[in-house]
Amino acid sequence: MDPHKDVVRRGYDALSYLYRGDAEEPKHYATWLAQLQERVPAGGSVLDLGCGCGVPLARDLAASGYAVTGVDLSAVQIRRARQLVPTARFLHADATQLSFPPSSFDAVVSLYALIHMPLGEQPPLLDRIGCWLRPGGWFLVTTGHSLHEGPRRWSSCYRTAATAPSTARTTAPSGQRPTPSPAPSPSSSNAEPRRPVPMGSWSGAGRARRGGPRGCG
Repeated sequence: MDPHKDVVRRGYDALSYLYRGDAEEPKHYATWLAQLQERVPAGGSVLDLGCGCGVPLARDLAASGYAVTGVDLSAVQIRRARQLVPTARFLHADATQLSFPPSSFDAVVSLYALIHMPLGEQPPLLDRIGCWLRPGGWFLVTTGHSLHEGPRRWSSCYRTAATAPSTARTTAPSGQRPTPSPAPSPSSSNAEPRRPVPMGSWSGAGRARRGGPRGCG
C-alpha cells in the first residue's frame, strides 16, 4: 500500500471512536442530506466514498429508503459501519482502486475523503465517478482549497485530533458560478476534527454528464 494512504488508514483505525461517536448528529450534515434527498428520490442508489463508521450519512440515507454502498480504507471504520447500519452494504477498499459498472448509482457522495487521496489519483477517480453515475445523477463532495496531498500531514493530525474551522462553498449544477454558504462554527461540539488542508463543506452537487466520461473503470 502507498505509504501515505497507509498513514491515513492507520490514523482512522486509531481515531475512529474519537472522530465520530455511534450516535453523533453533526449539524452541518443535515443540510447536505436534505439537499441530496431533494435531488434523489427515496429508493435511489447512493455510493458513499470514505463512509467512515456510517454515521450520519449512510445511516440516515438507509433509514430513508436509499440503497447505500459505503467504501472506506479503514477496517475499524468499516466494522463499525456494518454494525451501525446493517441495512447498507460496506466495502473495505481503496476508493481509487474501485470498479463499478457504468450507470450504477443515482448519487455519489465523498465527504472529507477526497483530500486524503494522492493528487495524481484524484482526476482518474473523478472520471470513473462520472461514469458510475446514471444520466442526471448527482455528486456531493468536499474538497481542499488548494492543490495539496493531504496524507502528507495526516500523521501529525491524527495524533493531535485538534479541531479547526472549515469554509463552505457551493458549486451549482450545469457549470453555474459557485456561491458561498456558511461554515459550521469551530467552537461547536459538532465541528469536524482537523484535516490536512482547509476544506469546503458542500463544494459540489454537480450534475453528471449524460453518457459519462470516457474510461469508466
